[in-house]
Amino acid sequence: MGDPRVDHFRTQAAACDTLGSPLYAALIDRLADDLESGGPTHEVLVGYEHDSGPSALALRLMGAVHRLVLEGEAPDLAACYPSVGGDADADAAWPALRDLLARDRDRLLPLLDQAPQTNEVGRSAALLGGLLHIAREYRLPIWLHEIGASAGLNLRADHYRYVTGGADWGPEDSPVVLEDAWHGSPPPTDAKLDIVDRAGSDLAPIDPGRRDGRLRLLSYVWPDQTTRLARLRGALEISDRVPVTVRREDALSTVRRLALAPACVTVLWHSVMWQYLPRAERHAIDERLDALGSAATKRSVLARLTLEPQRRTPDAEHEFLVGLQCWPGERRILGVAAPHGVPTTWE
Repeated sequence: MGDPRVDHFRTQAAACDTLGSPLYAALIDRLADDLESGGPTHEVLVGYEHDSGPSALALRLMGAVHRLVLEGEAPDLAACYPSVGGDADADAAWPALRDLLARDRDRLLPLLDQAPQTNEVGRSAALLGGLLHIAREYRLPIWLHEIGASAGLNLRADHYRYVTGGADWGPEDSPVVLEDAWHGSPPPTDAKLDIVDRAGSDLAPIDPGRRDGRLRLLSYVWPDQTTRLARLRGALEISDRVPVTVRREDALSTVRRLALAPACVTVLWHSVMWQYLPRAERHAIDERLDALGSAATKRSVLARLTLEPQRRTPDAEHEFLVGLQCWPGERRILGVAAPHGVPTTWE
């Protein structure tokens, strides 16, 4: 029986190619060959024989390697990594990567045990647009909460600039500019958005104000996706001046603490984290929100805004749907986004 990690690496390589990272697609495919043949990749991954699929082992390994590149500890590989000015030459990168794996196993192992956290800023295109719909509909201040918030970067979504070719929104001097953010019928950019409080929770929150936190976030962005890296670096700059509290807490505990605010819309949002929760926890969160929503009124509203891979019908393909459920009210789909959020097409 073959090593299931090899299939996982090949699947991840194909996904990277589809999602616009030819450098990672080529390198992870070669890692799969090296793992299968018992090379340095196999040696680094001793003890991880049962890690595949949802554990994102390939991305954890590449994130660990990227961290060393960002810290200046892998100059040969850095010459091929655009995140630090390299040329994205996968053929030249492969021997440098293989040598690093053979040489630096002890430095990679502590990093390999971390779960990937990108806190993808592009997803703010979907979340902020949904928030504008809520603001127009209810014309009330917003109390904003996020589960699976990571470093809380998307909680600063109203400080980013959304460029759409006609319905731009956000501060013109923002260091985060999401080009081509919205397609279709744009969100109501004339809505008054008043966020009176914002907070998040995460099982392993990252402090964007610390060097270690910044390096961790940057290391999980694919190094040849320079637009994503620029967004993240801009969001880290904004995080220095827009404080947000991200509590170390599981999602269910956060939702159980949630309360309605008078003359406000209490908004809970989450993006591309739902599938990682155990089924029982998802069910309990749904039940708690329904119970809380039963006490909501038109002047004390509860809203759940989501960007998650879902099916419109049981037989449909997964899409990254922007969903909105309001209490009182019904659930509806506002649009569909690319996996990293940009563009979001509104319906």
